[in-house]
Amino acid sequence: MKNILVLLVFAIVFCSCSTYQDALKSDDIKLKYTLADSLYQNGSYKKALKLYEQIVPLYRGRPQAERVMYAYSDIYYQLGDYYLAGYQFDRFVKSYPQSSKNEEAAFKSAESYYQLSPSYYLDQEDTNKAMEKLQEYINKYPESERQDKANAMVKELQTKLEKKEFEIAKGYNTIGASRNTFPNAMKSFDNFISAYPGSAYREDAMFWKFDSAYQYALGSRQDLMAERLAKAKEAYEVLEKYYPSGKYAKEVTKMIEDINVRLQTEETIN
Repeated sequence: MKNILVLLVFAIVFCSCSTYQDALKSDDIKLKYTLADSLYQNGSYKKALKLYEQIVPLYRGRPQAERVMYAYSDIYYQLGDYYLAGYQFDRFVKSYPQSSKNEEAAFKSAESYYQLSPSYYLDQEDTNKAMEKLQEYINKYPESERQDKANAMVKELQTKLEKKEFEIAKGYNTIGASRNTFPNAMKSFDNFISAYPGSAYREDAMFWKFDSAYQYALGSRQDLMAERLAKAKEAYEVLEKYYPSGKYAKEVTKMIEDINVRLQTEETIN
């Protein structure tokens, strides 16, 4: 009985493979379509893709074209080929604006670009594209059940862009002493705070602006130090106003105490 079952399974697999190979070689478009759709429905995406690649051009303009194009796009999505998934779903949305699958296709297109978004320190062209597509979806389908997920993805991508800008500004602070880039750091942090008032990095930006101003003052000539210490104290006051007991409180306390002592010394000398 066991041997019979093994032979039966082998026969089924062999026939299935034979049918698939026959379909690939066949000129029968209906045979290709029927098998491709069956494979797609069963999750055999790689096999289905080879057949869809053959029939997609042949179904353009036919009644089945919408179904074929959606499945073709979705196969790339299911396989994790997000470049082609995003592109093909874009085409689907534009080609079939009245389709019942239009909303799902628009979301999967946006989500595909979201999946392509790289780490924050790399070029963010795909991140910006994803945010654009997600925002289009949010605006077009305000009642969609996917709204929460789309908004969460936008927030995540926005935070990534903010982190990139924050790290660029902080980079100026890091090399400030050796390359005299503290003024660049202060300007960059100012721009960041202005551009992203609700950012998760807002407190960090204010602190590092203060730190940059403080270090810039300490490295100054004696005749410029008092003026620059006063500027650093202004940065401290802004930080203290918004984050009086923030996560940098210990460092801030030491820095402002040192600034006050130095300013008092300058006043005594003058």
